[in-house]
Amino acid sequence: MSSMRLTFLGTSAAAPTAYRNLSGLFLKREGQSFLFDCGEGTQRQMIRYGTGFALDAVFFTHFHADHYLGIIGFVRTLGMLGRTDPLVLYGPRPAATFLPKVLRLGAEDASLPVEVIEVNHGTVIRGDGYRIEAFATDHRVPSVGYALIEDERPGRFDLSAARTLGIPDGPLFGRLQRGEAITLPDGRDITPDLVIGPPRPGRRVVVSGDTRPCEATTLISQGADLVIHEATFGDFEQGRAVDTRHSTAREAARVAKEAGARRLVLTHLSTRYDREPGTLLEQAKEVFDACEVADDGLVIDLPQHD
Repeated sequence: MSSMRLTFLGTSAAAPTAYRNLSGLFLKREGQSFLFDCGEGTQRQMIRYGTGFALDAVFFTHFHADHYLGIIGFVRTLGMLGRTDPLVLYGPRPAATFLPKVLRLGAEDASLPVEVIEVNHGTVIRGDGYRIEAFATDHRVPSVGYALIEDERPGRFDLSAARTLGIPDGPLFGRLQRGEAITLPDGRDITPDLVIGPPRPGRRVVVSGDTRPCEATTLISQGADLVIHEATFGDFEQGRAVDTRHSTAREAARVAKEAGARRLVLTHLSTRYDREPGTLLEQAKEVFDACEVADDGLVIDLPQHD
């Protein structure tokens, strides 16, 4: 069964605390690993929570300092560890001009190749059985969110039905599983729908980044297995949320509810809620019950749909 594991490396907004680091989310799917945002101290969190440093790409949601400063030290650590494979960095404008300048900070250049790709919206990566899409969000600077969307998988092969139909074991099974119709030796035509169940949907994980609630997030979160949405503020700070282009916990819950998502995780908490996030959770649950507040080190394993 294909594995997918998410590890929350940092869940604090703007400033780190003794209990929460700045933004960072590690996602591992089968043999590939991705990092979403890289706040100061992210590499230490990766050591602390055992994710390892074997990354395929880093995705930045925007370029406020609490979301990118950690990449400076992290790239140099990779170099000291002897990595020679390129590291690909994705982000909204001005990634193409900004990130190279950031990575040149210090006495010497990074010793591994780094490729920077500026994104707007649409498919960023298309891999084996999945894609990662960027979507526009609503923050004070150019910003995007990201969604990992798996392809639909074929339905299950019904061995009992195949044998009842008298299909002999062997290559004919494979042809049916590939969607081909077959003709049996007795002349009967067998179509795949007689032995293959309905297609199984892939998993969908959405990472909002910093944003006001917006239509693009709701649209891409339709039926999502997991929506990870910022919840910087509580109800009484609604005006501040609007002014700073952030979301309240209740607003994040409305996004998940309108999208018909299966599960919501709140992150990017103001330091006001550092040790006591219960208020945010209570307000969100009044709208959408299947939600929780992330702590640093939270691990979520998402099984496939069967």
